[in-house]
Amino acid sequence: MVRISVDTDRCVGAGQCVLSAPDVFDQDDLGIVLVLAEPGDEPAREAARQAGLICPSQAITVTES
Repeated sequence: MVRISVDTDRCVGAGQCVLSAPDVFDQDDLGIVLVLAEPGDEPAREAARQAGLICPSQAITVTES
């Protein structure tokens, strides 16, 4: 199981998360990251992990449990 947490204060609205995992992340009207849903399958989990790694502001934390 993967848990995703975001620090909206750190988010700079680059949108890399949405490009990496569009089923997991979106952006609000100001470009701030939103978590749509916890990833359900392995491809979605891997995409969420990748989004956390490439986030320029390191606003996304993906943890395994």
